[in-house]
Amino acid sequence: MAVAIAPEQVLDLALALEHLVDAGLVARADANLLAGGNRTREQSLQHPLIYVAAQQVGNAARPGRVLDLETLTQWLGETAQLPVLRIDPLKVKVAEVARVMSFEFAKRHGILCVEASAEEIVVATAQPFVTTWVSGLEQASRKRIKRVVANPADIEKYTLEFYTLSRSVSGAGTAMRGTRPALSNFEQLLELGSLKDPDAQDQHIVNIVDWLLQYAFDQRASDIHIEPRRELGKVRFRIDGVLHPVYELPAQVLSAVTSRLKILGRMNVAEKRKPQDGRVKTRTPAGGEVELRLSTLPTAFGEKLVIRIFDPEVLLRSFIELGLSGEDYQRWQGMVGQPNGIVLVTGPTGSGKTTTLYSTLKQLATEEVNVSTVEDPIEMVEDSFNQTQVQPQINFSFAEGVRTLMRQDPDIIMVGEIRDLATAEMAIQAALTGHLVLSTLHTNDAPTAITRLLDLGVPAHLLKVTLNGVMAQRLVRTLCPHCARKTPADMAAWKALVQPWKAPPPAQFAEPGGCLECRDTGYLGRQGIYEIMLISETLKPLIGEQCDISALRLQAMREGMRTLRLSGAQKVGAGITSVAEVMRVAPDMGR
Repeated sequence: MAVAIAPEQVLDLALALEHLVDAGLVARADANLLAGGNRTREQSLQHPLIYVAAQQVGNAARPGRVLDLETLTQWLGETAQLPVLRIDPLKVKVAEVARVMSFEFAKRHGILCVEASAEEIVVATAQPFVTTWVSGLEQASRKRIKRVVANPADIEKYTLEFYTLSRSVSGAGTAMRGTRPALSNFEQLLELGSLKDPDAQDQHIVNIVDWLLQYAFDQRASDIHIEPRRELGKVRFRIDGVLHPVYELPAQVLSAVTSRLKILGRMNVAEKRKPQDGRVKTRTPAGGEVELRLSTLPTAFGEKLVIRIFDPEVLLRSFIELGLSGEDYQRWQGMVGQPNGIVLVTGPTGSGKTTTLYSTLKQLATEEVNVSTVEDPIEMVEDSFNQTQVQPQINFSFAEGVRTLMRQDPDIIMVGEIRDLATAEMAIQAALTGHLVLSTLHTNDAPTAITRLLDLGVPAHLLKVTLNGVMAQRLVRTLCPHCARKTPADMAAWKALVQPWKAPPPAQFAEPGGCLECRDTGYLGRQGIYEIMLISETLKPLIGEQCDISALRLQAMREGMRTLRLSGAQKVGAGITSVAEVMRVAPDMGR
């Protein structure tokens, strides 16, 4: 029987092993091996739970599994009778918690403040039996201290990250003291000569930018928003389609961060009055290459910068992973498998159109064919095909790009977007002369792509002979596999989703729960839902100058097209997503 852990006793390896054996988590033989093994100096300095987890010891309570750090942390919390907290860096206000205690104090006691309010400070520890630091912190802060147990590796990692970032922001602010805050765009026009830009090459700013990018990669962000405000600017990440606040920076520091990123993106740092685009290629912490697309926009308090993160690994994912499978996959392959014609993908910004097109082109780009694209801008650089970027400043438009590609002996052409009649006419000309053309449109669903092209001025008879089909798509968040729960089918919700068409409901729904893995959102990752309309011989007579979109949609439905909501209903029935999520992203086009 293990001896009770005394107050103020530091948890070392011998003590931890004795209590883990007593708790039935570690076999006595394994504990003897670990206690008698020769540890390096680095290992002897590690928290004992980190060392035990690294040795891949078998979990005696669950044969066939090893003891991981999360299980050991849970055991420590139960032993100390303290709540266990999984530190979510997105929910920690770094600037506030770093002011609670010094880095030296936090490091010495192995603690980290994770939340600070007017009355209470929440402090994470991996040595819960040592409390000598509590009274001193209570006196200094004049606040109530709440202790929680956290993963010791997380405490070490985030202590270093949070204080390094806080020092960089503080150091940058000190270095810029006396400089004028970022002025609004209109004021800049009046006082351009009197502004002094913060030093974008300052080491503090370099550290902030490096942390920002690495943090975004770690959190699976698809976009970084850097937004100036009057006093404190905001940094937000888009994760699984939803924006999350990350940090607030002083106006001068935010301006310097923006300047640093503009330098990396080879943009004109001095030009703050008009929008600019740039791109950066870098590596994730895991070593993979990623493309970053930068876009600036003048706002009332300075330049807003949005960074879109393009992961080349997306192109290596199968259509099943993207959510395009079964009958929908067969219909899509039937459209893009034609030797000529136009195939359109529609949907709003951020609905996955680019990923669908690139994945399709990657599949089609064999050694026997010439695949060429004209884009604005080139979203991801891919070796499998030839990519050209539109250059409006030299009058090199989409239409001119397609016209030029026609002389480049192409087999397959991808046009980034059909925005005007000239581009549409060139796409039709390419299709009529034996080429397969893929492009995008901004419409809410597949049938309205027809009316959009007619509105641009494309003759109906040309659409009938060149258009292979249209696919509309959206991205829905997928339920977290760790916490999704089964509930009885909600008939009212199901009817609202599938009306006016009849579709039998599943026996059960899967609904979002909430756990540490998904940050209590209930969702983890995204998949596409698709509405695929093939232009058949029975649909062509319905395409005319006065096109009845309802009749077109109804006939397409009779021929196998599922609306976005019905496609989403299939995902709901399969337990992939929820009714609420499909209703959130898919338009109601069925009435």
